[in-house]
Amino acid sequence: MTHKGKALELFLSHRGGLVRYAHGILRDSAHAEDVVQDAWLRFSALPKSQTTPGAQAVPEEPVGYLYRIVRNLAIDVTRRLSREERYLVPQADHPVAEAADDSPAPDATAEARDDLRVMRAAMEELPERTRIALEMHRFGEVKLKDIAAHLGISVGLAHALVVDGLEHCRERLCRR
Repeated sequence: MTHKGKALELFLSHRGGLVRYAHGILRDSAHAEDVVQDAWLRFSALPKSQTTPGAQAVPEEPVGYLYRIVRNLAIDVTRRLSREERYLVPQADHPVAEAADDSPAPDATAEARDDLRVMRAAMEELPERTRIALEMHRFGEVKLKDIAAHLGISVGLAHALVVDGLEHCRERLCRR
């Protein structure tokens, strides 16, 4: 099988999980599909030496690398959409523009942003394996047995990693 064929087979076997993972971050199916497609384009454009096991400069975990690409692209889309919402003004003659403003109060928005900042910092503090397990479970809605298989660990250890990650994040939120 060719290099591209192996990469495509790897991608297709994990595509559903990648879409669920992106959807967990974006909360939008269409954007999640777009992100996964963009991730494939980036992954498939890698030189052969980066996706062939045993070659120099190979990602140790090609599936983990795909998840990382999806995560980074999803975060980029979230930021872009946030900027667009902030700066785009709806048309005055559009029915949505006349609807009541049901956006949260500025103090609630500020508090939510602070919570998000604390959560991101807490997740960055986690060991990589714990962070990956937590992200896959909470954002990607991936089952513990699939996380265990992905990380090459037991289901019990996968569960423990998720619980440890959640507890760490909960402690960081309570401390602030």
